[in-house]
Amino acid sequence: MTALAKVPAKEIARAVADAADRWRDADFPARVRATGRIAERTGYSVPVVEYALDRLFFSIAFDALAAAIADELGELEILDDFRPRAGRTDAWAMPIGSVCVISSRTTIGVALPAAVFALCAKCDVLVKDREDYLISAFFETLHEQRAEFREGARAELWSSHDETAPALESFDAVVAFGKTETLATIRNALQPEARFITFGSRASAGYVSREALSATAPAKDIARQAARDIILYETEGCLSLHVLFVENGGVVGAAEFAALLDKEIAIADVEFPRGAAAARRTADISHARALTAFRKSTGATGVLDAPPPFLPRLANVVVVRDPAEALEYVRRHRLALEGFAIAGDRFDLIALGVNAGAVRLSNFGELQDPPLHGNHGGRPRIGEFVKWIDRTF
Repeated sequence: MTALAKVPAKEIARAVADAADRWRDADFPARVRATGRIAERTGYSVPVVEYALDRLFFSIAFDALAAAIADELGELEILDDFRPRAGRTDAWAMPIGSVCVISSRTTIGVALPAAVFALCAKCDVLVKDREDYLISAFFETLHEQRAEFREGARAELWSSHDETAPALESFDAVVAFGKTETLATIRNALQPEARFITFGSRASAGYVSREALSATAPAKDIARQAARDIILYETEGCLSLHVLFVENGGVVGAAEFAALLDKEIAIADVEFPRGAAAARRTADISHARALTAFRKSTGATGVLDAPPPFLPRLANVVVVRDPAEALEYVRRHRLALEGFAIAGDRFDLIALGVNAGAVRLSNFGELQDPPLHGNHGGRPRIGEFVKWIDRTF
């Protein structure tokens, strides 16, 4: 039996939301300490870290948790004894058991939503924390809400080479973020029947239609929103805007839009200053900009051959005739897409995002702010952490 087995799901969700509410206060002492440690670990500026923490903790609200659970399993009143929404009495959803969440080295707090939903499913959760101890600090706040969380929600810092590292084969489910080779190594350490919930490296893209470039004012607004999607988290996250397709034929031409985008990035740089992470790659950024300028000066047309730079605050702006060319680019460079931003009210743009493999479609400016109840990586939120038990007596 898990530590939270006898706690109603509604009370778990309420306690998690109450703890998150304390972390929404930028002056909350635990958050202040974590902010400095996160900035030091990631190399992001403090305003960027503060933005990330706001997006994280404001999303973890009781209503959002309840809505996500209801979508996948049923209303919380029913979930208190883990029966499914359909009203059946011959099947119960039960916690899968023990869950290990292995945090990403880049995205701030990416392990927390997975851990929160595993807790709402009444699982015992252990998170592999990072050097900023963000999850550990949040769990300390959670421990103050209910005593059961002291055993049910734990976070530790370890290396896979440590003798004291937990044995992954002892877990019923493991959530892992990382590169393909890292995920393969983890998979090999698990029991065959263990549930392996993976989130590999991904990129995000956007498409600006000719209709959206009907005048300077709307084009400037799109550029402003796209600039934020590009610069946040030094373009390292899977929801960062790495490639931006601009459709020919608008009143505002592609070159004019690119100039607007450069200006908006410069403005966004003031609100969200560059951190040490960007400073360390100054030479790479300068080289990428010089190469782009050279291509423009020579009139090179092979833009479809240039992959995204994957450098801080840089995105590849690709001029296309239609969505088919954008899809060709994605497939040519084998981009696994997480998000796809769209400017333009056309069905073929939605079809492009779907055919390109994106798991989330959004407006520009919203790529970096996914809803808690969204299917991160195309996977359910809480459904991964339950098992269905047939009741035939």
